[in-house]
Amino acid sequence: MPRRFFKRFAFKRHELAERWFMAPFRHMLHDHRLWGIRRKTVVPAFSLGLAIAFMPFPGHALAAALFALLLRINIPVAALATLASNPLTIGPMFLAAYLFGTWLLGIDPDPIDFEISWQWVNEVFVEIWLPLMLGCILLGAAAALIGYIALDALWRYSLHDYKSQKRKKRSQ
Repeated sequence: MPRRFFKRFAFKRHELAERWFMAPFRHMLHDHRLWGIRRKTVVPAFSLGLAIAFMPFPGHALAAALFALLLRINIPVAALATLASNPLTIGPMFLAAYLFGTWLLGIDPDPIDFEISWQWVNEVFVEIWLPLMLGCILLGAAAALIGYIALDALWRYSLHDYKSQKRKKRSQ
């Protein structure tokens, strides 16, 4: 089931390689591990995407794609897994990371009024960056580990179920 599920969303690497912005990476895009739907490349890519989704910087999908290229794992899955941090979830994710970081450091959490301005960055973010980063790194690592174990178990169970049904059909 996972392989069939991911195959629906598979990119056509030849079409992507022809784009102008892919020119610097064109020679690397012919590696089948970057695009193939195999457990050994999809599961780590999903885990990588979840870890990067917790990081407080813009460009999650680009960062995931570059790390996936470096690690030779599935690029589209890594980029799509970063969508775990979206406009609905990013606030609670970062709040949980900040609270977890303050708890680990033994700091009292301050109430935060978020606004998009340089003044807020200079005054508030400078004070909260350490617990926020600590929480983001640890929660990202935990999400990556849980995602890896869960998807790997689902993939193995699905494969076992598929093969047992196939054997059952053959024996009938």
